[in-house]
Amino acid sequence: MASTNVETLARMRLRSIRTTLGYSLDEIADRSNLSASTVSRIETGKRALSIDVLVPLAEALQVSVDDLLRAADDDDVVIRPTQHTNGARTTWALNRVDGRTMAMKMRLEPEREIPATRVHPGFDWFLVLEGRVLLQLGERHIEVAQGEAAEFSTMTPHAISAINDPAELVMVFDREGQRAHLHR
Repeated sequence: MASTNVETLARMRLRSIRTTLGYSLDEIADRSNLSASTVSRIETGKRALSIDVLVPLAEALQVSVDDLLRAADDDDVVIRPTQHTNGARTTWALNRVDGRTMAMKMRLEPEREIPATRVHPGFDWFLVLEGRVLLQLGERHIEVAQGEAAEFSTMTPHAISAINDPAELVMVFDREGQRAHLHR
């Protein structure tokens, strides 16, 4: 069965996004609850595209199904962020996933407990658009207020949380930081 142009484009986008983010077939299979062979067959056109595989793959890659199926239009210029929520954190990717850096808008809701710190290769930068955040950086607890920015090596144990009220930030990470944040 020959693929349509939309199907071909969707398959190319799936593979391109997966490889750009540094996911192996096994990693994306785990994130999407599909088998690695199914993901491979989808990317190579040996398995039909259907909503039951497109939805989990899009979610695993943090893109919308619309983004995978959209025909060429103004997408080479305009970015239409898709909202992703995970607990107290809501994110919107502000650039295409094929770049060396990633920009993301993030909304943090206050949490009862301070999140655990994490370490991963990379470098992060953020600007607080609204509210205040607590940046845990090793043993340090740093308050970053609206209009202030922070940058740090992610090899230092770190976590970011909202203080008292919701906070919104714009974050920029390098490729290593991008991979760690999206694999979360």
